[in-house]
Amino acid sequence: MCVTRRQGHHYGERQGDHSIATGPTWPRRFANRKERRRIMAEDLTVTGMLVIPASELRERFSRSSGPGGQHVNTTDSRVELSFDLARSPSVPEWLRTRMLDRLATRLVDGVLTIAASEQRAQLQNRAAARERLASLLKDAAAAPPPVRRATKPSRGAKERRISAKKRRGVTKRNRRAFPDD
Repeated sequence: MCVTRRQGHHYGERQGDHSIATGPTWPRRFANRKERRRIMAEDLTVTGMLVIPASELRERFSRSSGPGGQHVNTTDSRVELSFDLARSPSVPEWLRTRMLDRLATRLVDGVLTIAASEQRAQLQNRAAARERLASLLKDAAAAPPPVRRATKPSRGAKERRISAKKRRGVTKRNRRAFPDD
């Protein structure tokens, strides 16, 4: 199926090759409409305990820069996925404070925005933005590392360090041109 013809031949074909074009040959990641709807309508699972409902996610589309030829000038393939972390009822209060502290540099008025424009297809950019948002929220929600308990070096460790320093000093003293007796 050829949509556009130019000077009597199909785009992507050599001059004189008059076979019928069968459409784009690049692999389609999400072939059918049910799959597309399922991906975009389902909730975003961050962890087993934290699931963001699809109703709390906002998507905005715009034209992407970069490679793509004429295609990039006509399709809104760039995706901006926004999540209002500060006002989300699905995030528990104790977890929200931790996430707000860790994501403070990325938030604008409590809203976290992820932009994806790596792919030519809008659907792939939507999936990439969702994956990146889930990854960011998962890292922010992770429990803090255990507090390090302060310890002091043992007596044996101190003695080994001092004896190693003395051996090193003797080695350097022996390298001198006029050794001191």
